[in-house]
Amino acid sequence: MTPATFIDEDKLHALLKKTSAPPPGDVADVLRKGRELKGLAPEEAAMLINVSDPDLINEIFDAASYIKNAIYGDRLVFFAPLYLSNYCVNDCAYCGFHAGNPAPRKKLTMAEIREQVGFLTEMGHKRLLLESGEDMRNNPIEYILDAIDAIYSVKNGKGEIRRVNVNIAATTVENYRSLKGKGIGTYQLFQESYHRQTYESTHNGPKGNYLRQLYALDNAFDGGIDDVGMGVLFGLYDWRFEVLGLISHAAYLSDTFGIGPHTISVPRLRPAHSVTMTPPAPVSDNDFLKLIAILRIAVPYTGMIITTRERPEIREKAFRIGITQASAASSTAPGGFGKKRSKEADQFELSDKRSLEEMTVSVMKQGFTPSFCTACYRRNRTGVAFMDLAKPGDIQEFCGPNSILTLMEYMEDNASPESRYLGMEVINKSLEGIDNASVRKQTEEKLARIRRGERDLYF
Repeated sequence: MTPATFIDEDKLHALLKKTSAPPPGDVADVLRKGRELKGLAPEEAAMLINVSDPDLINEIFDAASYIKNAIYGDRLVFFAPLYLSNYCVNDCAYCGFHAGNPAPRKKLTMAEIREQVGFLTEMGHKRLLLESGEDMRNNPIEYILDAIDAIYSVKNGKGEIRRVNVNIAATTVENYRSLKGKGIGTYQLFQESYHRQTYESTHNGPKGNYLRQLYALDNAFDGGIDDVGMGVLFGLYDWRFEVLGLISHAAYLSDTFGIGPHTISVPRLRPAHSVTMTPPAPVSDNDFLKLIAILRIAVPYTGMIITTRERPEIREKAFRIGITQASAASSTAPGGFGKKRSKEADQFELSDKRSLEEMTVSVMKQGFTPSFCTACYRRNRTGVAFMDLAKPGDIQEFCGPNSILTLMEYMEDNASPESRYLGMEVINKSLEGIDNASVRKQTEEKLARIRRGERDLYF
């Protein structure tokens, strides 16, 4: 078995053992470094993982909240997944799309894709995460590329999808180059588990190749994609080891390509039709929030994503300690928007079933600014350019005003009276928080243009 160059399982387990009882003074030093936005090495993160004192855990949460606000402010970006096909040749133990599931299979036509996009733009969404099972006969790369064209072609009175992020199976450098040519944003691929034995025992099919999965993001970079997202499926193996795996992988990408992960996702295993697996290593709510905070401190520049797998009350807590992006009004079945479909077609069960409108009102009441921004992709603030802004916290210079502008679009085109009232309060308060007088004036001018009917204005 060819070993991975950046995941040393023995070393990661040894770090957890070595730091099993971290002195409070050392923990304080780690948190002090974290607040300087310098990130953490695996050994430093291991200290935080092993903290059990409630007061120190609260200090971890406080540091994570500080770091999130220092880099990303109070904005929270919304997106929706769009599942194209549940055809899949893999028989993964945790996934509702697994090949052994007798549920009916569905592959959207281009007309159905455009219809689904119409439902999503009517809600107010501006960015999608394209998802599909792995099946080279039913879901070849040509189908994915045509689907991206179909998504971008939809224009209606409520706007359009301005950025398509992609989460499909590991593929070739040539195929990644083709995806880049279609104007995608971030390419996501989750390792699921960095523990090789767990990974190989959980997956059956092409995805069962641990090294193919592990080095897929390298191939994406080689294909010209400079924004990549990573994650693991928490519940498959010890979360403490998986967190160190994510941090090690992020450091490897940064060292190798000069670009760390644009996003880190933190899904927990959920039930699905015909899936008999229960979490082999269940993650409690308290540990789940703790690992989010540690990842925020360890990889401060990255966007962090939480999905509708989680209950509303957990998501609300996670927003404060590190999460910057959230799915809203999701469906995990092909063709699931605007229609009632059998739950047998879902990839997994949802825990947060609120509408986008309900989510928008909820987060504004919590003090966050809903954002539908896609400006960085259109301004080529990706890859190294994004890292140069995000790592010192300078990305807020753009994120703050752009979130206000996209929120105003939502207010004009989609909002209920309640959310419009709240939204205008949020916009006015956020305007007051822009220190640069010139930027504040330009933002006010763009807001006025949006009220007069213009759209898609950004810095």
